[in-house]
Amino acid sequence: MQSVRLAHETDFDGWRLGARALALAGVAPADARFVVGDASGGLFDAPAPPPAEAAAFAVPKRFVDLAREVILHRTDDRLDLMYRLLWRLRARPNLIHVASDPDVADAMERARNVSRAAHKMKAFVRFREVEDTDGEAYVSWFEPAHRVVEKTAPFFVRRFTTMRWSILTPDLSAVWDGERLVYAPGARREDAPADDRLEDFWRTYYASIFNPARLKAKTMQGEMPKRYWRNLPEAALIPSLIASASTRTQDMAASPASETRKQTVRAVARPAAAPAPNEGVALDSLAGLYPALQGCRRCDLWRHSTQGVAGEGPRRASLMLVGEQPGDQEDLEGRPFVGPAGRLLDRAMTAAGVDREDAYVTNAVKHFKFEPRGKRRLHKSPDVSEIKACRWWFEQETALVKPKVIVALGATAARQVLGRPVSLMKERGEPIDLGDGAIALLTIHPSYALRVPSDEEKTRAIAMLERDLRAAAKLVG
Repeated sequence: MQSVRLAHETDFDGWRLGARALALAGVAPADARFVVGDASGGLFDAPAPPPAEAAAFAVPKRFVDLAREVILHRTDDRLDLMYRLLWRLRARPNLIHVASDPDVADAMERARNVSRAAHKMKAFVRFREVEDTDGEAYVSWFEPAHRVVEKTAPFFVRRFTTMRWSILTPDLSAVWDGERLVYAPGARREDAPADDRLEDFWRTYYASIFNPARLKAKTMQGEMPKRYWRNLPEAALIPSLIASASTRTQDMAASPASETRKQTVRAVARPAAAPAPNEGVALDSLAGLYPALQGCRRCDLWRHSTQGVAGEGPRRASLMLVGEQPGDQEDLEGRPFVGPAGRLLDRAMTAAGVDREDAYVTNAVKHFKFEPRGKRRLHKSPDVSEIKACRWWFEQETALVKPKVIVALGATAARQVLGRPVSLMKERGEPIDLGDGAIALLTIHPSYALRVPSDEEKTRAIAMLERDLRAAAKLVG
């Protein structure tokens, strides 16, 4: 047995060099072992031999990107899985594109788990205010499901550039002093403040945005697992909010809708990165859409957005709804139609007898395009080149879902669906044969109803949207 010792759990460079040495020495996966830190190896282990200076071999970049994610997974056998894949890829370079292969599927699933853990960290870190010798600072305690601190900390630098903050976790701590991001050893829960003057603000904010009409307790716990509740000031409100959801829903139905305030983020360009790993390769499943989308560099919109936003819904949905692009809230949450326009769309679908859970919902353009105004991000319509750049993703989704009816919400979506310029109001409401067994139906985007100046125009716009969705439901049959 030959072993490679890594400096720490996420020592990717150490793993890469050691795995290369093992592979070049012809050490099969069953005879290789990876040891982290001071952990003891096997009694008869020998260190991996150093590779010859000129020795080298290539593997697909997609594997390297995948391995960088998998090493962050909190499982002991992840290093062995990565080496096993590396060993097999030398003989079959295209294996990385075979999503049905057990090792590839396992690695992709672990990468998705890591991506979800990073997203949860972005969503559930709560800073608490403290005072030190330099004045105001903010500290958070978080327990990530996987080792994603280094992966996720730059997001907080971009979002809270002007704050001094620390994120403490059992694995590693990230500290931003306003100029430099540094990492320190892991901490204990008691090292972080228990509360501060903002606790009441969080509870008030959460109670105000809680939408009882869309409550699905199981889904909510999937998106906001109980493991994070003890670190969230608003979590204490959840049982009472769930208990009162039915009564509040009735009250909301009897009250006029109010405009939702948008969240704000600082827009800072990210450094350039490599092309999308799936360039020219068809996706095998909708589950692979989100992680693949994060590597998309087909246009420049990725540079300023938080993340690519994939569609969501059943694999074989008969109805597909296509919007324009993610908005501010969608960009932060990583899900389509969760902002004000999404809530209006939900109401229109309910009125038209369409269950959102049965539809596949996506956007023509997958990254948020905006114009910064102070601390706010104002929506800016995608241009033709950006719509065309996202055509590949739309084709992947339609090929996987195979919808019978595609509803294009707005002119941008219509252009993506039809592949040509569109006069929306002239063509809306009439079925259009797409030639592949699917039918397109054009209608307004729900955000149009939010923008019109008068209540009368808003009522007409909502009625138009509901009428077109009802027609789409009839076409589905």
